Amino acid sequence: MKAVGVIVEYNPFHNGHAYHLQAAKETAHADLAVAVMSGNFLQRGEPALVSKWYRTKMALHSGVDIVLELPYQFATQKAETFANGAVSVLDAIGCHSLCFGSESGDISTFRQTVDYMDLHKDCLDEKIKMNIKTGVSFPKALSLSFQSMSSTENLLSLDKPNNILGFHYVKALKKQKSSIVPLTIKRKNADYHDEHFATETIASATSIRKALFTSKVNNSSIEQYVPDTTSALLKEYLNEYGSFHEWENYWSFLRFRLLHSSSEELREIYEVEEGIENRLIAAALESSSFKEFMEKVKTKRYTWTRLQRICVHILTNTKKAEMSGTLEKASYLRLLGMTKRGKEYLNKNKSQFKLPLISRLSAYKENDISLDIQASRVYSFGLAKQFGTIILQQEFKQPPIYVQ
Repeated sequence: MKAVGVIVEYNPFHNGHAYHLQAAKETAHADLAVAVMSGNFLQRGEPALVSKWYRTKMALHSGVDIVLELPYQFATQKAETFANGAVSVLDAIGCHSLCFGSESGDISTFRQTVDYMDLHKDCLDEKIKMNIKTGVSFPKALSLSFQSMSSTENLLSLDKPNNILGFHYVKALKKQKSSIVPLTIKRKNADYHDEHFATETIASATSIRKALFTSKVNNSSIEQYVPDTTSALLKEYLNEYGSFHEWENYWSFLRFRLLHSSSEELREIYEVEEGIENRLIAAALESSSFKEFMEKVKTKRYTWTRLQRICVHILTNTKKAEMSGTLEKASYLRLLGMTKRGKEYLNKNKSQFKLPLISRLSAYKENDISLDIQASRVYSFGLAKQFGTIILQQEFKQPPIYVQ
């Protein structure tokens, strides 16, 4: 059975994802699709709208056959580390190909750009250091440095979010010497960060979440942009748990952590560096909401996304020592769900998987997975106590979801 891999967050699953999934299967001539999906906290440093179990249901009812969780130490990271972890998961489970959406839509450009960067690595690194000294963020420094070097080459535009992720996927495949074949589909209509509905059927996840948080009561305004199953599951989650997850739900807990920690204690947290801990504490003292806090802390050098990731690590108390040495490849495959076809693939091929396949946490004792447990405990704080307890118990008791 030929499996195509996709790297996703599905926050939530929408029509654009359905288009990508169908195109991925067709382009790869695949028998099934394997999704490696971020858990309860995401790459941009945000809590997922609904739990990973509900997002798994959305995926399985919409064409994905196997859903694997991307471990916390990769899911809440910059693009390069995020890609390293996701690619290692897909490689370990035996995917033939990896298909990602991009603004470019031309896989040869990704290959050429990775090769070009490898060839000119020393020069590029020096230019990045020079640009960072001007006070810009790392992503901006990378984009400026690359543009100054490659202006005469037919290479990738690295100022687009999906091009950047795709570049790091192809780079990770090369670095890990994976046999996976990279494929790309040109993104359709809505841009990644669009906050407003741009077309009649395709909208960004950002705009969908904004509409959901604005309405609070119903999701009728998004129904034309998501599959029926997604719409039904979002309504079910809201009815069952009383709320979606957003940063404001966690503000009181984050503020408590910041104001009851010394600067020295905060410096032990992963990604806290360059004295940012003092700025965080000062802003927490003066802010009454997460949004106000972020607006006080943000600088040209520290992007909103980078700051949110720092806040996630503070919230989960993730130390630098815990992340050290864990960021090259995943060490396990956490199965969240499967279809009948997915189950058949697992039964036929699991003896050849490069990593252990975990279906229940209670059966796995490795230290690496403790970060996922820690993250789920914190994620449960975003709901009223009685509902948070259910989310927390699911981490240990929920078997992989099965959809026939």
